[in-house]
Amino acid sequence: MSKRFFAVLSLLVVASMALAACGGAAAGGGESATLKIVSSLPMTGSSLTQTQTIVNAMQLRLEQVESKACGGKYTIEYEAWDDASAALGKWDPAVETENANKAAADPSIIAYLGTFNSGAAKLSIPILNNAGPLTMISPANTNPGLTKADKDLPGVTDSYYPTGVRSYSRVVAADDIQGKVAANFVKSLGATTVYILDDQELYGKGVADVFEATAKEIGLTVVGHEGIDPKAADYKALMTKISTSNAGGPPDAIYVGMVVDNNASQLLKDKVAIMGDNETVKYAGPDGIQTQAFIDGAGADVAEGAYASVAGVALDKLPPAGLQFVKDYTAKFGALTEPYAVYGYETMNVALKAIEDVCAAGGDPTDRAAINKAVFAIKNFDGALGTWSFDANGDASLTDMTFYQVQNGAYVAVGTFK
Repeated sequence: MSKRFFAVLSLLVVASMALAACGGAAAGGGESATLKIVSSLPMTGSSLTQTQTIVNAMQLRLEQVESKACGGKYTIEYEAWDDASAALGKWDPAVETENANKAAADPSIIAYLGTFNSGAAKLSIPILNNAGPLTMISPANTNPGLTKADKDLPGVTDSYYPTGVRSYSRVVAADDIQGKVAANFVKSLGATTVYILDDQELYGKGVADVFEATAKEIGLTVVGHEGIDPKAADYKALMTKISTSNAGGPPDAIYVGMVVDNNASQLLKDKVAIMGDNETVKYAGPDGIQTQAFIDGAGADVAEGAYASVAGVALDKLPPAGLQFVKDYTAKFGALTEPYAVYGYETMNVALKAIEDVCAAGGDPTDRAAINKAVFAIKNFDGALGTWSFDANGDASLTDMTFYQVQNGAYVAVGTFK
């Protein structure tokens, strides 16, 4: 054979190797390219009872499509990252920032699913916004200011998006809805006076502030509002003060804006020890305490009667696609009691739809900007949560809010409101 033949053969081999190195669908043997999706959630600490079900649900959704997209042209890899630390026992600002920077620097990552805590989102959004932008889809963040620029709402939205392009969305209703519904719900329990506490984090204070504003609008008397120290050994002195805050007696209700990780169970223990059960003085909070870990930490008897709200409808009231999810989840992982699982499923649903929509339009799903644009273009999506759309801010159109009450050691849905 001639030297020319070997030279041509050598060029063909090099070209073939180059195509394979690119990982494209055109690689020899029909090999598919890889798209990577990561989640960043607290997988250490009390929130794990909620976040593990979110991760399970995300994995389930991927398994249902056999981790393939665009007719098999792409393989999807998913990694569940932990943004908590053992030192804090909850989400850690340093860890979440590290996760966001790591994702931003890895071009194979085309979607960042998270975060769980609104304070964590505040750190990650601008980092990811500067990286493509790399789209960020949350199953759980509820602070209004992450998406909504409004002088009357907590947060400074515009500073989160340095490129001027929105790159953060969420499938859960925000606290401007949750706080308003909560105030009206507490009033419906017969309360006329309320004392408000919060954990001084972006989420907790945010929902507490909205609750307070609404309470004053609807005629609930706010006896007091203060932040707690999440690391306090106990709250007996605080509860003793509250027990005489209402003209020498206790308020009709206490509303707490906080997450379970911030000593929520101890706070309830001391409230019951000083002021009696949760019928004597009503006790309510947002989705941050709607988890079995809150009940277990306080004790079923102590937690009996406490209320907590979660966006959406109860699991048994989901639309057909949602009910099928619950059935599939239960078959694989066991009984489902944590309501955030379906939001994890829907979050992965959104990422997969964006990928498919980019492919259907002849685009490149490895292009972060294209994926982000496709997320914000989602309208009338028939998902596990129902039929819904994203608005220009990245908020979903679903606004239902369900209240749960602790009954015999478990949360039971008692009503859905708008």
